Amino acid sequence: MKGVFITFEGPDASGKTTQIERLRSHLVSKNLDVLVTREPGGTPISEKIRNIILDKENSEMNPVTEALLYAASRAQHVAQVIEPALRTGKIVISDRFLDSSIAYQGYGRGLGDMVRIINEPAAAEVKPDLTFLLSGDPATLRSRRSLQEEDRMDSQQNDFHRTVMKGYINIAESEPGRVRIIDACGQAEVIAREIAEIADSVIDGRSGGL
Repeated sequence: MKGVFITFEGPDASGKTTQIERLRSHLVSKNLDVLVTREPGGTPISEKIRNIILDKENSEMNPVTEALLYAASRAQHVAQVIEPALRTGKIVISDRFLDSSIAYQGYGRGLGDMVRIINEPAAAEVKPDLTFLLSGDPATLRSRRSLQEEDRMDSQQNDFHRTVMKGYINIAESEPGRVRIIDACGQAEVIAREIAEIADSVIDGRSGGL
């Protein structure tokens, strides 16, 4: 069986970490082989790049530099972790993938289609089978965490995060079969059940009802 690639997208503090763990536990309970990873990061090299990207001291970072660093981290992540896991039939769940770059750098930073172009070699034709977009008002979601918890990307102005959210919605509307919008402001248990039902349907379809 070919692996299944599931990604979680959305603003920070939207509950991605919680919902990823709930989905992982659900799938493991069905005796499925699950790998959870994240972007930027997922490999030793990619984690070092993550530290550069998210460090608040790097406030002078150029938007193109930022986009290229994300792509570099992704290239290593795909080659070292995601592709090998999918080839062996694992279900890979990633906290963020290419949609994040398109939303944050393409829309948020105004770099447009440049982001897709520089990520073509980075993603190496790997594309999620299913994406959950945890959607909500960025200002409301940001109120869930303290300023001390925010990294360089979190600490951008609310207008930036609203533009990013609009970018995410545009992505979802252009690919409704892949991207499922989930209300991040709902009850965690209800959200988890909805996500599990959708994931089960996609996985069963890919595996012939396994």
